[in-house]
Amino acid sequence: MKKIFVMLGLLLITGLAFAQPAERLIKVIVAPEHEDWTYKPGEPVKFSVTVLKYGNPLKNVKIVYQIGPEKFETKKDSIILKDGVIKLDGGTMTTAGFLRCTVIAKVDGKEYRNLATAAFEPEKIQPAVELPTDFVQFWNKAKADLAKVPMDAQMTLLPERCTETVNVYHVNLQNYREYGTVRLYGILCVPKKEGKYPALLRVPGAGVRPYGGDVKTAEKGIITLEIGIHGIPVTMDPSVYANLGAGPLNAYWTYNLDNRDLYYFKRVYLGCVRANDFLVSLPQYDGTNLAVTGGSQGGALSIVTAALDPRVKWSAPIYPALSDMAGYLKGRAGGWPHIFDKSNAHNHTDAKIKTAAYYDVVNFAKQLKVPCLYSMGFNDETCPPTSMWAVYNVINSPKTLKLYQETGHWTFPEENETVMNWLLDQLLAKK
Repeated sequence: MKKIFVMLGLLLITGLAFAQPAERLIKVIVAPEHEDWTYKPGEPVKFSVTVLKYGNPLKNVKIVYQIGPEKFETKKDSIILKDGVIKLDGGTMTTAGFLRCTVIAKVDGKEYRNLATAAFEPEKIQPAVELPTDFVQFWNKAKADLAKVPMDAQMTLLPERCTETVNVYHVNLQNYREYGTVRLYGILCVPKKEGKYPALLRVPGAGVRPYGGDVKTAEKGIITLEIGIHGIPVTMDPSVYANLGAGPLNAYWTYNLDNRDLYYFKRVYLGCVRANDFLVSLPQYDGTNLAVTGGSQGGALSIVTAALDPRVKWSAPIYPALSDMAGYLKGRAGGWPHIFDKSNAHNHTDAKIKTAAYYDVVNFAKQLKVPCLYSMGFNDETCPPTSMWAVYNVINSPKTLKLYQETGHWTFPEENETVMNWLLDQLLAKK
């Protein structure tokens, strides 16, 4: 029984990364007037604001609002909404970018917040980060170093997680880092029926947590591997990860940022390649069809993995992080983890800026050669849309964009379904 509750907890934790915001008593609705939320430079924007209680406008409610470029909202004011609705003058932008309106309604001592973001020619946004001249050579050497490390794959069957049609394993592999080897852990799900199957690598969002594996997709006839990035088992008690996240792994994305060879994400990126080494070595793998997907940090890793590893045939990134992080150095929003925003001025050194360029998703996106389904929204405050468009605009391989303007750092069920159906269509297509 305890194992069942643990498993349910794992599924809940995994699902939260892509869930809609929880319902609240008071709803603040904010939207630009244009249906597609998109404007031409110089075109004025009006943001409609409605505060609802039980589906009806709430009279005489006070709102506080801010308007300005995302992450740089400068105009701040407050007003009483006599009838619960108002149209706010948002101004405009004269260059490509995003204009955001954030609204807080104050009701019975509680605050209820929402936002909307208008786009101005986002397809013209260009990256702030520069491409290092030896970028490709750096990563080719890193992959060559990884190839010298024996995989030493170890698989432990997890009977309590297996189903009638799928075997589930806790897997750990030997990975590379500059000052010695480290292990990579994940949950492997393999169809029981004898045969050859395509494979899907699931890469994780930011944080420190256990993983449940993707049994549902494996039941459709696809080998799945869901990995962690921290070199620790992914089946331990949740309290262990909470303690690690608050302690040794707190702000791991800044570790050794001043050294391109020792930066934390080097072994993370190489670990994704190592995970594919393992997948393609499985006797059940069909030898051809391999895809990668994930959201946020996982969206970044989806692009990075597809760029580094020619065995990947399809990539489905969802709101990718680590994108155009240098945007803040040019006076606009940069991507998570916001290492160069004004609160992190101590990172504004030549060494850290140069290191970040070797890990920025923009520079991997320029190397992509495989089809990509790219999904994002305009209201994302964790991965600002400017940073994500800077990545999308430099992808030269076949690409499909699925926009869900209202979404922030979460997804609609319909969005998840679209991404999954696209992956299934690619992986299970009759050749």
